Amino acid sequence: MPHPPLLSPSLLAGDHGQLAASALAAEQAGTNWLHLDIMDGHFVPNFSFGPEVLAALRRAGAKQFFDTHLMLDEPHRYIEPFAKAGANLISIHIEPNYDHCGTLAGIRALGCQAGIVLNPGTPASAIESLLTEVDLVLVMTVQPGFGGQAFRRDMLSKLQQIEKWRRERGLKFRLEVDGGIDLATAQECRTAGADTFVAGTSFYRASDRTAYATSIAGMV
Repeated sequence: MPHPPLLSPSLLAGDHGQLAASALAAEQAGTNWLHLDIMDGHFVPNFSFGPEVLAALRRAGAKQFFDTHLMLDEPHRYIEPFAKAGANLISIHIEPNYDHCGTLAGIRALGCQAGIVLNPGTPASAIESLLTEVDLVLVMTVQPGFGGQAFRRDMLSKLQQIEKWRRERGLKFRLEVDGGIDLATAQECRTAGADTFVAGTSFYRASDRTAYATSIAGMV
């Protein structure tokens, strides 16, 4: 695995009345990344943040690497506003019908890293041709749209397949997991090849968030 383990706390599980404070709490726990779930009420049955939230977090002093996950029917229409608002990495889903390759290139042209995302029902083969075009692959380990769902252990084989391709082809993209991640399921995913872990509920409800982040960073 080419990358050390890294925690990307999901702001969706923070206090929505105090988003800047929730972002700061993650930073104070020793994390360098912050995961931002962007939902449009169409691709997933929920709404969350728009570009202005990212811009407001930056104005409030958030310095983390913004790991921005677009759960949108038409992500290509919104990459520029999110890049301008402070995103560092923008991940798009493979499932909607649009120009995936062109959108990934557009993300990079805007100065951001680019990621591709698979829902649980989407096979790894759907993104195989794009692996050389991305900085991150995100495997959803729950059906996206709501926090607090149970981890789907059947996604471990998908992680293993993508890690196999990464290793065999000498690629350097990060392999991220999101959904039902806690310290136990993170270790299972790490064993299967993941190196980047989105944790929302389990992180923000942890009695010691710094210890939680240290545990993720210390996985082998």
